[in-house]
Amino acid sequence: MADLANTSRLMNRRALEALRNGVPNSDAVAALGSNQPSVEQDFQTMLSRVSDPVNMTGSSQGMLVAGEFGSGKSHLLGCLESQALAQNFVCSRVVISKETPLFDMDKVFRAAVENARVPGITGHMVEEVAQRLDYNSDSYADFFIWANGEDNGLHRILPATLMVYERFDDLELLNEIIWFWSGERIPVKRVRDGLRHIGQIQSYPFRAPAARELPPQRTKFLLELIKAAGYRGWVVLVDEIELVANYSILQRARSYAELTRWMGQATNDKYPGLVFVGTVTADFAAVVLDEKEDRDKAAPRLRTRGREADSLAADRAEIGMRLLERGQRILAEPDEAMLSNLYRQLRAIHSGAYDWEAPDIDMGVLQAGRRRIRSFVRRWINEWDLRRLYPESEPDIEETALEFHYQEDQLLENPQSDDPESAGIDEDEEVNCEVAPGSMTSRK
Repeated sequence: MADLANTSRLMNRRALEALRNGVPNSDAVAALGSNQPSVEQDFQTMLSRVSDPVNMTGSSQGMLVAGEFGSGKSHLLGCLESQALAQNFVCSRVVISKETPLFDMDKVFRAAVENARVPGITGHMVEEVAQRLDYNSDSYADFFIWANGEDNGLHRILPATLMVYERFDDLELLNEIIWFWSGERIPVKRVRDGLRHIGQIQSYPFRAPAARELPPQRTKFLLELIKAAGYRGWVVLVDEIELVANYSILQRARSYAELTRWMGQATNDKYPGLVFVGTVTADFAAVVLDEKEDRDKAAPRLRTRGREADSLAADRAEIGMRLLERGQRILAEPDEAMLSNLYRQLRAIHSGAYDWEAPDIDMGVLQAGRRRIRSFVRRWINEWDLRRLYPESEPDIEETALEFHYQEDQLLENPQSDDPESAGIDEDEEVNCEVAPGSMTSRK
């Protein structure tokens, strides 16, 4: 019993610490839920659709959730992640940042792999999933046939590495293949040597792929790998899409195009088994699409480059902007009933965390458009903290509202990022492999 009480106390303290800092963790999510039943219902519908055998060859499912700063968007993503994991989906949470710009699919893919969670397992997602492949199962047979098909859009290096991974026992090479599937590079010679060793060199003639071709192909390949290993699909949760506003206009245009891809709205670019949920501030469309005039200028800016790829991206950018403008699900505003329930939950958590009876305090006045969920939560926790540490005090807490600013940030500028052709690899160039050190040295 003592161990159980200590565990409960620790979970409550971890939840409070996360809520104090405004960065929800699994303990806070488990304790509070999301208070967004409509969004949760829509999310459950998407999970069902992508794992329905009738839809397995269809598109991905996507949803955008909008709310003000501090309204609980990140907390909601944590709730959705917990639900998806419980239903046997691999899940990834990605925060848009300077290091992970939305317009760069390669970096978003790598971040999704790095931050992925596999139900009931700890470890690197791609390694763990690959080691659970049953080569004698029907699901693997279907995956192998698909990967080796002629109409899947994959470069031949991907099915070639799958063949080597299945039949070769060189642990170093298998490790390199795992990292290649995860977004790193691999020497073409290494793959050919593996094919030669298993007698399959004639079956897989290919030259080195261009780097710009690989991110969408890797995403499709990894999705099928996940399903072949027995999981229902891949859920990618992307937070703080509003940071797109800090990019240059060309980078914003490419970001809108990439959003269309992730949302499953890009024609002839399907990702069966993928569920995407993104969060964005509620006023993004009004400030960026209207005031910055992206609706009128972003797509034409791409088309002026005169290349077919840019024309396609411009068409997708227009779709992405429409999704940001009209395809959002707005978070439910807090009402008195929601706040009362949240207050009772937090009071119980604080009491359990410190073995005391947290006193009743002023809940505060709900002022539409002025007080957000995070404001109430942090105010209550801070007051209980002060009353516990200084019982005779009468806390007087002042609040300062934080607002997101939509100005372009010169620090985010990257000349090469405006031109995806610069990321290409010459067809005759051998691709270097940068294998990160880690535990991927054995095969179960």
